[in-house]
Amino acid sequence: MLDEHERGRDLGWATGRHALITGGGSGIGAATARMLAAEGAKVSMLGRRAEPMREIAVEIGGAAIPCDVTDRSAIETAYAEARAANGPIDFLILNAGVADSSPFARTARDTFDRIIATNLTSLFDGAQLALPDLLQGDNKRLVVVASVAGLRGAAFAAPYVASKHGAVGLVKSLALEYARTLLTVNAVCPGFVDTPMTDQSAERIHQATRRSEAEAREALAAMNPSGRLVSADEVAASILHLCHPMSRSITGACLTVDGGATA
Repeated sequence: MLDEHERGRDLGWATGRHALITGGGSGIGAATARMLAAEGAKVSMLGRRAEPMREIAVEIGGAAIPCDVTDRSAIETAYAEARAANGPIDFLILNAGVADSSPFARTARDTFDRIIATNLTSLFDGAQLALPDLLQGDNKRLVVVASVAGLRGAAFAAPYVASKHGAVGLVKSLALEYARTLLTVNAVCPGFVDTPMTDQSAERIHQATRRSEAEAREALAAMNPSGRLVSADEVAASILHLCHPMSRSITGACLTVDGGATA
């Protein structure tokens, strides 16, 4: 029989647990930080943009740690700082990512390298460096923020799509490798989300076409069958679901939050 902690029926089911979130300064990462803190977790946020993270850290009582996730040694240093502040890592949410769009024939190799380094190689480094913590204790969680682009193709976004397919493959492989441990490994795969990344996409469309940014945002929202952008809070709620003690048998899943895009 599950005890009260395992059932997670009380408010604050994450009390005392250390959640480390990359890309925690805005969008999905910030929403996840707030929600996990509300459930009692100790939160560490890693990312390049220090000031937004510090503002959230003050708000929730967390730790804001500047870090370039494409630099393995920087991740190692940041993890040490996070452990010093909040103890061993219990929930690792690898959320940092970048996007770009251009015709494949005009995509520069350094653009491909930058996107792969941020969206895929950083997952390898981030997960591997956290393994000593994630394989000790119970109800440990690794959640990767991937994309519906990891489940299908998309024109004019080959590096991004390749990186997200790689992210999904990494999640499925690690889920099987560690299936007999107390660590679960899952992905959330959002469609177009109302975040700064989508703002940047709208700006690129605006610059490349005669459409206004508002029209560009409407076009992006229309790519979700729901006709609206997904909210960052909706994605964060799915991440919390995967971190909950009662989700311990969910591993290797790709939870879509896309308004029906992959239906």
